[in-house]
Amino acid sequence: MQALDIDMEDLRWQALDLPALAVTATNATLAHLNIDATLCELSVLGTDDTRIARLNTDFRGKPTATNVLSWPAEERAPAQRGGTSLPPHPGPDGVIALGDIALSYDTCCAEAQHAGTPIPAHVSHLIVHGVLHLLGYDHISKPDGDLMEAIEVEILAKLGYDDPYS
Repeated sequence: MQALDIDMEDLRWQALDLPALAVTATNATLAHLNIDATLCELSVLGTDDTRIARLNTDFRGKPTATNVLSWPAEERAPAQRGGTSLPPHPGPDGVIALGDIALSYDTCCAEAQHAGTPIPAHVSHLIVHGVLHLLGYDHISKPDGDLMEAIEVEILAKLGYDDPYS
């Protein structure tokens, strides 16, 4: 990675080694999509349900906690549903700015426990999911959701994690 800024507002993320999970999941996602990670920068915020609920309210109008939020640096959505997202290109400084991701410790842990999934596997999945959002992938329509889910499953398999959707 060119730059990966990790801000752990909630110190419980330290025990999970959020920086290592973020680097591994982000690099795997970028490699899978043939994007040079050494040109990319993004930030990851490790927070709690209270903070992520405020962010979700402010940016999406949904006053509830969620597992992951993402803010792409630029719009990369495909022109048609189910299509491949536009590839990122370096800016004038040679850097590909991806954007920002926020994760809630409380929601991530509760979801992992409910699913019987190891927390690092679930957090890695959510980071992959967030990075795909930064790259223009979405799951609002069924074709887009099917494509995004398939890519997530392929990346997670390369990381040695089970299909979270099965």
